[in-house]
Amino acid sequence: MGKRWSGAAIGAVVLAGSLTACGGAAGGAPDKPFITAPEVFYLRPHGDKAGPRDKMPYSLVAEDTAGSGARTLTAEVPKSAEKTVVLRKYGGCKGSSTRVTCEVDADYSNWSDAPRAKVVAAEGAKTGDSAVVTYTYTTKGGKKLTARTRFVVGEPVVEAVAPESVQGVRPGSRLTAPVVVRNTGEVPVRGLGLELTVDGSEFTERYANCRYPRLQKGHVAVCEFPDLTLEPGQTVTLSPALRLRTPRAQMYTSYRRAVWALDMGPGHYATVHEGGDHGDGPALRPEPTGKHSGDAFVAGGGSTYVVLDTHADYEVSAVNLKGAPGDRKTFEIEVRNNGPADVGSPVRLVFEPPLGTSVVEQPMTEYDDGVYEPYCKSDGSAYTCDVQALEPGQTHPFEFTVTLGEPGAGTLTLEDKKPSSPWDVGRRDPDTGNDTAVVRVSR
Repeated sequence: MGKRWSGAAIGAVVLAGSLTACGGAAGGAPDKPFITAPEVFYLRPHGDKAGPRDKMPYSLVAEDTAGSGARTLTAEVPKSAEKTVVLRKYGGCKGSSTRVTCEVDADYSNWSDAPRAKVVAAEGAKTGDSAVVTYTYTTKGGKKLTARTRFVVGEPVVEAVAPESVQGVRPGSRLTAPVVVRNTGEVPVRGLGLELTVDGSEFTERYANCRYPRLQKGHVAVCEFPDLTLEPGQTVTLSPALRLRTPRAQMYTSYRRAVWALDMGPGHYATVHEGGDHGDGPALRPEPTGKHSGDAFVAGGGSTYVVLDTHADYEVSAVNLKGAPGDRKTFEIEVRNNGPADVGSPVRLVFEPPLGTSVVEQPMTEYDDGVYEPYCKSDGSAYTCDVQALEPGQTHPFEFTVTLGEPGAGTLTLEDKKPSSPWDVGRRDPDTGNDTAVVRVSR
């Protein structure tokens, strides 16, 4: 089970007498008011709309369950920071570029409610400059709760080497993949998060300082490096390298690495898996490294597809139908993967009935509850059907019902689909002679 990161989850702070972040926000007494906001939030420099993708937006939440009626929320920029950040008011809020007051609901969120005081970098502010903005939430009873966020001009941008594919890997072999990370942002990365995911492969080594969530059956590792600082332009290699055992009966597998700055979170819609035991192998350690200008760095990380050096022999079986013209016959066309590998879904079956034989029933698929449509596409003379992914030895049957015509022969052909991506090499079928067969009608 994963968790959705929010601004509060990244680092919420509540300061109001004896109140803490546990009051109300973290499962405390439901009648206890609270306010939460991130400890740190990064801003784009003035006029700059670039920056990391899928960034977690700023999240401020306040609640007072003492009944209906308006509360007030005030945002203040200290005088010493007026050249670093400014406030913009929305939704009926009032005030200036340094102090804004809003009337808000008893259950307030700046994500869902119109009143808000947005903090942006001031014109002329330099990257690395920072300012602490104070938010004061006044409850119905007159209590003042405060939360503070340090806004930093500029953002860390974490990238990882993620080549799109690796070709020619022997099935069942051990694959070694380095984890290389760099910061291409304007300010330092203070604390690094890493999630490693394998699909179809297995970890052969489990790091002592990473969690392996049980529900993911050993296919996910989550690692955190809270003490790591990556200066802008700096690159590190996490050692020892990732070691995977590739499958024996698949042509394609993949592994993914996701990276993020801990105080930013992994992204607005990202999920980080919870729980799990630590591994029993060596600890994963960051080591400074040289430039990797020729490598494929991807912001936030990415997946690498592994193409194994194997193939699959697909076969379509002939069909013999006996009967007089007008007879109705039901039969199956079988497409079989003779192995040795599962290569996904790279082929289509093209069925051209014998002249004079007409199809009256064809395979159907349920696209809504109790609603069906033809599985195959027809141009009036032939039926083209996608063949599902088949494991070695597995067959995909297609059931048709026809009304026979005079004796004759139709054709069955396995047609390769267009490659889905640059790394898609198809089935590499070594025996294309069994890619065709006939549907014969005789008396």
